[in-house]
Amino acid sequence: MNMKTNQNINVGVDAGKYQLDIYIRPLDIYFTVENDEKGIKEAVKKIKKYKPNRIVIEATGRLEMPFIIACAEANLPFTIANPVHVKRFAGALGQRAKTDKLDAQLIAHYSEAIQPKLSKLKPDTMQAMSDLVTRRNQLLNMQTMEKNRLQIMPKELAMTIKPVLTLFKNQIVKIEDKIAKLIESCPEYQAKNMILQSMKGIGKIAAASLISNLPELGYINSKQASALIGVAPINRDSGRYKGQRKIQGGRPQVRTVLYMAMMSAMQSNPVFKATYQRLLAAGKPKKVAIIACIRKMIVILNSMLRDGVMWEAPKVIN
Repeated sequence: MNMKTNQNINVGVDAGKYQLDIYIRPLDIYFTVENDEKGIKEAVKKIKKYKPNRIVIEATGRLEMPFIIACAEANLPFTIANPVHVKRFAGALGQRAKTDKLDAQLIAHYSEAIQPKLSKLKPDTMQAMSDLVTRRNQLLNMQTMEKNRLQIMPKELAMTIKPVLTLFKNQIVKIEDKIAKLIESCPEYQAKNMILQSMKGIGKIAAASLISNLPELGYINSKQASALIGVAPINRDSGRYKGQRKIQGGRPQVRTVLYMAMMSAMQSNPVFKATYQRLLAAGKPKKVAIIACIRKMIVILNSMLRDGVMWEAPKVIN
């Protein structure tokens, strides 16, 4: 085992639901581990011995995140690759055969040849941002409850509510300032934040929630993006029975934030306003129409981050 090699070491990782297939190039070392805490710990320990220049793993929608977080905590250089780019690279090589081992080898080869930019994602910052967004939502809910009480309480009791509302307001401002500072601490977050907020309806809180709770956005396909926030309709059919389409699962915090963002977008963004009105005219219930708009929003945002482009509303032809 050559621990002091001067070779350019690239590691390709193919993430599956239960297993990680890992190939170290050009040392021709291949091994697998379980995709769980114990297996990931073992993989990171083994990879670290070879002092890799780059570890590349494809974005799958969520399967890669525990491994990525472990790499970040171990100060290992990593990149989350867009599967489309890896697939194109395979096409250029003429590689058609597909096994987990071959996929890991291909990703390592892609890493060596293309040398994709290293990620600067900070799991601790992402967690802190997520916690701040959650706490802000809690304060907003308590603020709303106190405002409702203010409307029904007698005047002598209203004086006890107003100081509480002021406290909530000040705390919310402080949390928003902390979120802004966390985004400013990382160039990658700054770039994502700028792209996300270029869409009318997406404010700083919605952007922060997407950055912290949906780091895969921009690396996955439209169906995966919709499924991750739980707005992909699920069929419930059996034989001749046609069940009602429902949404379930996903990451509820992101869905809640995007629901509120859509309330704003339907007023300020002509694309979503037109989509909402068209669905209502077609007889869709209001909530169904809103969820459909959220699904459209997340698909567009995913494409924007993938391509690194700002929002540009399509021109309306009269």
